[in-house]
Amino acid sequence: MMKKIKVLELFAGVGGFRIGLEKANKDKFETKWSNQFEPSRTKQWAYEIYDKHFPDSQNINEDIAKMNDEIFKNMDADMIVGGFPCQDYSVARSLNREKGIEGKKGVLFWEIIRAVKNIQPKYLILENVDRLLKSPSKQRGRDFAIMLKAFSDLDYSVEWRVVNAADYGAPQRRRRVFIFVTKNVCEVSENYLIKNGVMAKAFPLTGNIIKNRIKSDNLPSDIVSVSDTYSSEFYNSGIMSHGKFLTIEVEPKSEGATPLKAIVDEKVEEKYYLSEEKVEKFNYLRGAKKIERKTADGHKYFYSEGGMSPHDDLSLPGRTMLTSEGSINRSTHFIKDGDKYRILTPTEAERLNTFPDNWTEISGITDATRRFLMGNALVTDMIARIAEVIDRG
Repeated sequence: MMKKIKVLELFAGVGGFRIGLEKANKDKFETKWSNQFEPSRTKQWAYEIYDKHFPDSQNINEDIAKMNDEIFKNMDADMIVGGFPCQDYSVARSLNREKGIEGKKGVLFWEIIRAVKNIQPKYLILENVDRLLKSPSKQRGRDFAIMLKAFSDLDYSVEWRVVNAADYGAPQRRRRVFIFVTKNVCEVSENYLIKNGVMAKAFPLTGNIIKNRIKSDNLPSDIVSVSDTYSSEFYNSGIMSHGKFLTIEVEPKSEGATPLKAIVDEKVEEKYYLSEEKVEKFNYLRGAKKIERKTADGHKYFYSEGGMSPHDDLSLPGRTMLTSEGSINRSTHFIKDGDKYRILTPTEAERLNTFPDNWTEISGITDATRRFLMGNALVTDMIARIAEVIDRG
């Protein structure tokens, strides 16, 4: 009988991780628990959509910081997954200079660490924006180094890769860092990163090292020292085990993206077409401009923007979808349909992230909210690729 991998999904959103895991092997990956809570909203749309599709799991709609340790201790999860917010991860030693750490910011990441301490899962799969590797600007790489150190202190190895989903068949140019954490000791070597690691198998590479960008180092022995003084370059792939890390700028072996024309419908409702006034506004926003502005103290300066294509090229994958998708915004997809122009439908937005059609459709929800939820989501096929490697053992 197949041994199932029991999963806890944190910051679950509308279930992108679970969809990806089940695409890989629904019989092996069993998501038994989830947590989704949006503190700034009275209506918990993401939670309601998740609970609608996955009523079989224990779905918790509560601030994760208010979940006590006993809740986590009662979860015998083999894996924790989640796309956690990017914040400031700085730490400070407790006043009596003992090992305890207080004054932590970026508290949602530390809630992941608290869950790990209580559950002791074998694996984690995490996702974040790729700027995580470089933040903050004044102490480059500090935040990610803190994360690596936190996992190292719990005897976990960490592998990471920045992935543009379009390089691996998706219809969207969406760059995110995927982080695989395991209890297993991993080989800190170039061969592991380029050929034998989980990420190398999930997202194949050409083997080229870009501009000879390769670096190895040992993290400081104390996490507060990392927070206070440590900085490092972290490239788009890397491995850390027992406090030693190797990072390399690698080149993806592109498998060809899905073009926008493959996911847009030929006929859509009239409400998605734009008036002449809105088309003119889009044309202005997408055009080149140089605007004189003035600061509060009277200083004058020029704000410049380069021009974009008049409309999105349907022969290419879509641009990165943001939470502002659908508004009159420079980042919104702008589709030419015959002699008319329109925006993406919510279902087309779901397809950009390789979700099933109408996944976010639920009674009372607006199109704007559905697009917002997709702007916050991930490309589920990328999770499926990682899960397939784990499934193969």
